[in-house]
Amino acid sequence: MRTVWWEAGTVRLLDQTRLPQESIVRTCRTWEEVADAIRHLAIRGAPAIGAAAAFALVLAGGRDAGGRAGLAEVQRAAAVLMGTRPTARNLGWALERMLAAAGRSSGEGSLAAVLLREAEAIAEEDVRSNRAIAEHGAALIHARERILTYCNTGSLATVDVGTAYGVLRRAHDLGKGIEVVVCETRPVLQGARLTAWELRRDGIPATLITDYCAGSLMARGAINRVIVGADRVAANGDVANKIGTYTLAVLARAHEIPFLVAAPLSTIDLRTAAGSLIPIEERDPEEVWRIGDRAIAPEGIRAYNPAFDITPAGLVSALFTEKGVVKQPNARNIRRLFKR
Repeated sequence: MRTVWWEAGTVRLLDQTRLPQESIVRTCRTWEEVADAIRHLAIRGAPAIGAAAAFALVLAGGRDAGGRAGLAEVQRAAAVLMGTRPTARNLGWALERMLAAAGRSSGEGSLAAVLLREAEAIAEEDVRSNRAIAEHGAALIHARERILTYCNTGSLATVDVGTAYGVLRRAHDLGKGIEVVVCETRPVLQGARLTAWELRRDGIPATLITDYCAGSLMARGAINRVIVGADRVAANGDVANKIGTYTLAVLARAHEIPFLVAAPLSTIDLRTAAGSLIPIEERDPEEVWRIGDRAIAPEGIRAYNPAFDITPAGLVSALFTEKGVVKQPNARNIRRLFKR
């Protein structure tokens, strides 16, 4: 299932704010519309927003036949897009690639054509990477395991296939008889709205729980392992992921349950030494005060709404990437990935 793609001079994306009630494709004709879609979670997940931002720069480059005016518009769009979701590494990674392509576009065709080739390459690389991650990860899943996952890491969070969810789906397709336990993921409910929707669509046995039920299930021996995605992985292996991931990692360690992270190399940020240096996005308090259009808190109460937290590398049992599996990730092991 493609989440974002280029079609007839527009960026098309599946509007995730409408799921699971409606499956609606949004058409973006300007880069500003793509930026708005990223900012308001119509498209989300680090790899998916990276690809969406790449296609947005194609729209920006198409406003001018080429030359300095077109390049200036691309640079302006990139600066705005970079600020929409600052924690996600794939966003900056994709924009940097697109700007480099724009800078060498002279003599290679129109600016928009050069940018479109690069954006399509980024999208296709994401699909190939996720397929490889699924194969590496599924090989380590045992038959009839009950696996807890968090937030959404499926096709909806990537261009296609998914990261942690891709591992689960591949294990299911191999006939391993797994069951997935999916946390609702407050406050925006990506687990309940999106992951549960994908699990039902793919016919994978699953149970939805409230976030705070996870520890109880672990204590009862009802969870065999935890697998999550990542929005950014620091050079030392620290992981930035949806708020609440750190809590699950601590619980998994306390109950001696493997805690696994699945992410492509494009999510690993070798220029950020440790998780403490990763910028953490803070979102609108309205997301905490309300569920949909319904207020769930008294008017005037303050709310704190960080979108992500940091899980120290020491709590991560293994990192699944397209280049293979790194057990007990650290700076040395992660550097080796990029040399494979």
